[in-house]
Amino acid sequence: MSKQGSLSINSENIFPIIKKWLYSDHDIFFRELISNGCDAITKLKKLSMMGEYEMPEGYKGRVDVIVNTSDKTLTFIDNGLGMTEDEVNEYINQIAFSGATDFIEKYKDKANDDQIIGHFGLGFYSAFMVASEVHIDTLSYKADAKPVHWECDGGTEYTMAEGDKSEVGTKITLFVNDDVLEFCNKYKAREVITKYCSFMPTEIFISEAPDNGTETIKLDDKLDSDEIVETITPEKEGEDIKLKIKKRPELLNETNPLWNRHPNECTPEEYKKFYRDVFNDYKEPLFWIHLNMDYPFNLKGILYFPKINMEYESIEGTIKLYNNQVFIADNIKEVIPEFLMLLKGVIDCPDLPLNVSRSALQNDGFVKKISDYITKKVADKLSGMCKTEKEEYEKYWEDISPFIKFGCLKDDKFCEKMTDYILFKNLDGKYLTLPECLEVKPIDVEENATDENGEKVEAEVVDEAEADEEKKEKVIYYVTDEQQQSQYINMFKQAKMDAVILKHNIDQPFVSQLEAKNEGIKFSRIDTDITDSLTNKTSKKTREELDKQAEVLKGIFETALKKKDMKVSVQKLKNKKIASMITLSEESRRMQDMMKMYAMPGMDPNMFGAGDGETLVLNANHPLVTYITENQKSEDSEMFAKQLYDLAKLQHTPLSPEEMTEFVQRSNDILLKLAK
Repeated sequence: MSKQGSLSINSENIFPIIKKWLYSDHDIFFRELISNGCDAITKLKKLSMMGEYEMPEGYKGRVDVIVNTSDKTLTFIDNGLGMTEDEVNEYINQIAFSGATDFIEKYKDKANDDQIIGHFGLGFYSAFMVASEVHIDTLSYKADAKPVHWECDGGTEYTMAEGDKSEVGTKITLFVNDDVLEFCNKYKAREVITKYCSFMPTEIFISEAPDNGTETIKLDDKLDSDEIVETITPEKEGEDIKLKIKKRPELLNETNPLWNRHPNECTPEEYKKFYRDVFNDYKEPLFWIHLNMDYPFNLKGILYFPKINMEYESIEGTIKLYNNQVFIADNIKEVIPEFLMLLKGVIDCPDLPLNVSRSALQNDGFVKKISDYITKKVADKLSGMCKTEKEEYEKYWEDISPFIKFGCLKDDKFCEKMTDYILFKNLDGKYLTLPECLEVKPIDVEENATDENGEKVEAEVVDEAEADEEKKEKVIYYVTDEQQQSQYINMFKQAKMDAVILKHNIDQPFVSQLEAKNEGIKFSRIDTDITDSLTNKTSKKTREELDKQAEVLKGIFETALKKKDMKVSVQKLKNKKIASMITLSEESRRMQDMMKMYAMPGMDPNMFGAGDGETLVLNANHPLVTYITENQKSEDSEMFAKQLYDLAKLQHTPLSPEEMTEFVQRSNDILLKLAK
């Protein structure tokens, strides 16, 4: 007997709200309806295990999606537990009543290991986002149950009557609106199902109707006779007999994804294949972390470290978030720390507090705990590698360093855990940790040492055993451009000093953070200052003479370069082949770098030139410096002064186009003088 009624709705016009606001993506109805089918199958299996239902022999749960372009319909069929008329009334006609929640509550003592996907009763109604009319045909597993047919055209009125379904389960038919007919295309439907349902725990098949076409396969004894359309005799002797059969439904998912298995059961090849299949990336990942946690929350997943571009701003990873093997979204920031989004991976957490559309998280402190756990596991993996697999860790370092440094900038806890496991490559290509970089060797000066003029030199640093701990120099020198700063590098090597290579964009903010978090540590670029190790030791008298010479040369260079208030220093460098150098205070350089970073488009990159921190260093041991000092009024002195300044600047920063043109012309003039 047919029955009519009104849906039990607590607010008017619920369907327009569902259609427009409940889900951010209209294709999500595939996920919701397939999830409901998977739940129905899971429930039936659980009832069978508890002895409340006798499962048919050879039963295998499955969800079928049938696309029909000509009829403009989509059909979802499951062989789960089905519904009685009363259950349709309860779960369909009363919007927002969750059958999954009701089942879990009823069997919570017996079914606590269930993977029931649904949490809300609104999933079914997502169908009305794309359908003008929806039909349900269902038959309950219960003895003597009668089939039910239900119809609704998207309003608040429905029709329910006895149906004709003969097999246990549920069939939902969507009459798709003309503006979204793309969903009735098999390829589009497959794309969406693959996106959301690739790892659902029940097999999902897709097929076309009414004519599913044919396919040719090798002879298979397991074929049903009604599947065979034609037997194809081989043209050549020895070839296999082939059969033309009705096209079979296509399986779309993997029911037991790799992340659900124990790490000890997974091989490296399986991890790599999973990576290729999920992310369509055929470059092998560097390594991976398999997450597996049962308490205080359930979380599984795999995070891959891909070979990433060193320019960290352009890195874009993908971490897919699942809930009971159902895809929720990519890169949800509440769960995935921002710096981890540089990676690729999957995370499955059934305990996530999702909103009713299952497309976003509700505000919950629990989510922060999950995020913290993931951060800790990543830090543990990296630090563990550094401790026990140092060679492998060093091999990966150039690829993973932007990720780690970005993580340290974004997450204080991650930074605390990783500080001692940051690697720095030194001038010899050896990797050092931060503690190793800080192992400073004090300069030991003999008690009666004299300078090159026989004057006594006072010891500036005493023996290490007597040195005051707080007075030990904790400066780490670094190089940003090995080619441009090669002269400074050679001087450091000759003086048996070391520096580390920091040449990427992320390094400047990173070292600033390390300085802020580690009192007493300072990073200085290799051309920041002329250290005592690079100069000959001088007596007090010699130092006074050099200061007087600096004043004379300062006037000459200011006149030649038309620069006022230049800072000029005269030193006795150990390397007598170097005539001039420029140093720039670390503070000034960082300020200039920051200004360049935030410069407006079209702004001249060279406009941020030498500032108050720039010093021209002249080598008193070089003949050219001596010549300029002794021949102040010579016509060549001004030309030599300009040349020494440009040579010094070239080792420090690129010349502007105008400066380079003048430098080349002046070099030619000097060569002509020598040729005469």
